[in-house]
Amino acid sequence: MAFFRSVSALSKLRSRVERVKKLKKDHGSVELGKITADMVLGGMRGMTALVWLGSAVDPDEGIRFRGMTIPDCQKTLPGAFPGGEPLPEAILWLLLTGKVPNKEQVDSLAQELRSRAKIPEYAYKAIDALPVSAHPMTQFSTGVMALQVESEFTKAYESGIHKSKYWEPTYEDSLNLIARLPGIAAYIYRRIYKDGKIIPLDDSLDYGANYAHMLGFDDPETLEFMRLYISIHSDHEGGNVSSHTAHLEVLRWIRNIVKEFGTPNISTEQLSDYIHKTLNSGQVVPGYGHGVLRNTDPRYTCQREFALKHLPNDPLFQLVSKIKEVVPPILTKLGKVKNPWPNVDAHSGVLLNYYGLTEENYYTVLFGVARSIGVGPQLIWDRALGMPLERPKSVTLEKLEKLVGASS
Repeated sequence: MAFFRSVSALSKLRSRVERVKKLKKDHGSVELGKITADMVLGGMRGMTALVWLGSAVDPDEGIRFRGMTIPDCQKTLPGAFPGGEPLPEAILWLLLTGKVPNKEQVDSLAQELRSRAKIPEYAYKAIDALPVSAHPMTQFSTGVMALQVESEFTKAYESGIHKSKYWEPTYEDSLNLIARLPGIAAYIYRRIYKDGKIIPLDDSLDYGANYAHMLGFDDPETLEFMRLYISIHSDHEGGNVSSHTAHLEVLRWIRNIVKEFGTPNISTEQLSDYIHKTLNSGQVVPGYGHGVLRNTDPRYTCQREFALKHLPNDPLFQLVSKIKEVVPPILTKLGKVKNPWPNVDAHSGVLLNYYGLTEENYYTVLFGVARSIGVGPQLIWDRALGMPLERPKSVTLEKLEKLVGASS
């Protein structure tokens, strides 16, 4: 693609490589912080240990894509129509180049992805070798692995490519994978939940709209929600263990509330009692809290704004709104959480359910398609900057006890 192979882009690439070399040479021994036993026992939580160009999570403002907040992206990045949600192609361009694209550039990238989207027949056969009852993510992983057969990086590596050029075939592989994932994911959805027939890609549609179309949904609102969903789930820092199973858990928990009371139209007192019941049973309230954020997740907020615009009277959305009023005060009073506010997962499932994607086990596949938009560009930059694999030092429990001076 021209935007990443232009003279100016390659010049900036070389500049960043030099910046990395200079940091290592001149400041490699600078200490960035202390490591506590809590961090070690907490899964390296809070350690500054990775370089990730695409995004960072601000405790107050939430996710920033190349420095831009979600409201910034909604205001600045091109949509399918004026005032529409950011197109996933616009997010991809931003994450890959660090620059805000214009509509012409986004349309060019959309066409580029469509030109790469053809899925080889053996990938379908690999998925078909699994029983239909296999979990959607198992089938998705199988399809992704099958696509490796055509890896440009593998071909280049076997031909003896110099490591300074690793980024070039990685770029091709990343764009090919991003382009093909919606087709793979849509085939799995239709294989498990529908008639198994493939819905061809529509050359007139953008990335998010085409994914919804291939799933079997063509309502304009559904297409617009899919654009929003993919965009806001595209990236989330480098060390985040994207707890995607929460998508499934939240909707099930909400449905359990409805099941218990027979209706989503329940009182604040009933809801409060149910939340206390959940907490007293040793469970958490799904969709609330965040490892970094100390305010409401802006990804929750933008989905709420979308719902207020398009489905204000939906009973489950109204229940989600009521839950947001009731849960934070309860969690704050208990004093056991640093962030009692809703995260992105508190809202996603209800919106997906409203637009007809009711199959909860499939939600992790949706997330996987979206996250490729962030992971692909970062892999390209990792190869371009010569970043190594992470090799954190591990210790035994006995060694940790010795280090902190504790008795076993």
